[in-house]
Amino acid sequence: MIRNRTSGSSSKLKHWGKCKNLQTLKQAHAYMIINGFNSDMSALREIIYVSAVALRSTIHYAHQLFVNIAQPDNYMWNTMMRGSAQSPNPFLAVSLYTQMEKQGVRPDNYTFPFVLKACAKLCWVNVGCVVHGKVVKFGFEGNKFSRNTLIYFHAHCGDIGVAKRIFDESVEKDVVSWSALTAGYARRGDLRVARKLFEEMPVKDLVSWNVMITGYAKRGEMQFARRLFDEVPKRDVVSWNAMIAGYVLHGLHKEAFEMFDEMVGLGELPDDVTMLSLLSSCAITGALDVGEKIHCSILDRRKGDLSIVIGNALIDMYAKCGSIEKAISVFRGMRDKLVSTWNSIIVGLAFHGHSEESIGFFKEMLRLNLRPNEITFVGVLIACSHAGKVEDGRRFFRLMRDVYNIEPNIKHYGCMVDMLGRAGLLDEAFAFIDTMDIEPNGIVWRTLLGACKIYNNVELAKRANDRLLKLRQDESGDYVLLSNVYASRGEWDGAERVRKLMDDSGVWKAPAFSSIDGDSRALVQFLLDSESQKYSQKDTF
Repeated sequence: MIRNRTSGSSSKLKHWGKCKNLQTLKQAHAYMIINGFNSDMSALREIIYVSAVALRSTIHYAHQLFVNIAQPDNYMWNTMMRGSAQSPNPFLAVSLYTQMEKQGVRPDNYTFPFVLKACAKLCWVNVGCVVHGKVVKFGFEGNKFSRNTLIYFHAHCGDIGVAKRIFDESVEKDVVSWSALTAGYARRGDLRVARKLFEEMPVKDLVSWNVMITGYAKRGEMQFARRLFDEVPKRDVVSWNAMIAGYVLHGLHKEAFEMFDEMVGLGELPDDVTMLSLLSSCAITGALDVGEKIHCSILDRRKGDLSIVIGNALIDMYAKCGSIEKAISVFRGMRDKLVSTWNSIIVGLAFHGHSEESIGFFKEMLRLNLRPNEITFVGVLIACSHAGKVEDGRRFFRLMRDVYNIEPNIKHYGCMVDMLGRAGLLDEAFAFIDTMDIEPNGIVWRTLLGACKIYNNVELAKRANDRLLKLRQDESGDYVLLSNVYASRGEWDGAERVRKLMDDSGVWKAPAFSSIDGDSRALVQFLLDSESQKYSQKDTF
């Protein structure tokens, strides 16, 4: 009987690779329990590896399995840390190491690279430095895996000088250490040093090429980025994404779509990052027809199933392009929704004048007992401001503070001042600013000054302008607004005095220009950052 079990375990181990999702993993686990292999160490190692690393999406199940293993060995601890470091919750890798240490399990040379990668992903500099000390204490500083990950950690978010020292002291420098250090300098914007390291690399892998392309793209030096892109011996989707995201970030939308056409024409398959960049471009430029084609392409590729990130981006794109019905349709059609998804629809509708619908979604969110965050309240306060719903706005502002314990930031205060100003409650708006828990900035005072212009309130306009001038003396728009308030009342002497004050102060009025939406720029910057990190350090172990 024992012999049969051993044979069965060996046979079963060969089939773990057939697990493609949580359901098949659970079936294999059930088979393992029924046949008495749940105490077989080799079988346990296999199921931990499959659930934590191979599938990745089942890391939560791996943790449930792991806590029920009486005496996990080093391989299991390391595998769990590896999977956790790669997961959306990398802090679990650090927590696992803490548990391992408390249980007296001695780490080996594979342990610390996974903990350091988690610290780098979280940008936990202090914790990473403590782990660095552990590496030295246990004598693993000379180990190739540990050394490379130390270089990566310090280059990514720690001390670049320490990363350079470890690199220089390395007897054997491989392509991983070269790429990690190069990426660190590029990430910090020091492309001169990064390029020097890149040129000195004995062997340039695709990671190092992509690091440099991304570095130039983030800086807006698209000619240099394109030159390197054309020189890459063999590109991957990261190379294409870095170029596309760079063009979008710096307003070169025509070039971004041309790059995408070139990418598809050469048979390279786009991924979600590609589509996010293109959707951001459509949102910025208002290219609804192109956005709809991208939407169709995504649905064909995913067989109708949208990820949360892609769904949020589609909602944002349709809202910014004015297609509110389609934004709502995407929202309703998403199977999984996070708070960020609700924020996308609430903010998107609020910004584009559909205040009633925006407030309706917010109330629906509350009925479903979903916890809003600070971004949610920015959206609903904007909606109340645009709809003139002052009482609702006051109530939601109190709800944010008293029920959800969210301290208002400058955006929330600005929304309230805008709401009161639009409603003509200028005295209340001024009194509200005086009771703010944080120092009002120029935007808050400028919002009130704009409302004073609408309602021709010269006295309050002068008070608001005085506060603005104390904050900044060289903002021409503040003088122009006050001058216009006087002019709207027919008080031409007052308008002339403000213009003269502007001239005497040496304030220059800049010519008008258009600006790219900040949220979309932030999204593309995030895409560039994520792409540069995606291959900046190869998996070890």
